[in-house]
Amino acid sequence: MVEIAKFTLSKENPTMKKKILNTSSTPTLLPRLVVGLVFLSEGMQKFLFPGALGEGRFAKIGFGHPEFWASFTGTFEIICAILVLVGLLTRPASLILIVIMGVAFITTKYAILMDKGFWSFAHEYRTDFAMTVLLIFLLFYGGGNCSLDQRLIQ
Repeated sequence: MVEIAKFTLSKENPTMKKKILNTSSTPTLLPRLVVGLVFLSEGMQKFLFPGALGEGRFAKIGFGHPEFWASFTGTFEIICAILVLVGLLTRPASLILIVIMGVAFITTKYAILMDKGFWSFAHEYRTDFAMTVLLIFLLFYGGGNCSLDQRLIQ
């Protein structure tokens, strides 16, 4: 039995298990690799380069308690990236990363859109946009054929 938050996945509750782990036959390995490796790298860099990409960046953006938020975000990026890479709990992990991307948009990119216009924003947001679209794809389709999600629901 695996306990996740308030949900218990067991043989007694197969519908909840299928709702969380259900995946499609759509090939998702390449999107999972892209998303997983990018977020794993970004999460690790928050710890490797705290002044530029971790607490220093969060302080520059204006977060209170930047040390906490940098560690919190970096940890979630690393954990969710690993989950996406192996295709375990792909949908919940993707949802958490979508929330992180939403906060990043609001705190860093929205000001560019308002101050410098659409084209500067489009340039700065290109990677974030691609990651967000891939995360939405994974949220809809799940881990795919080559995932632990698929193996667990068989």
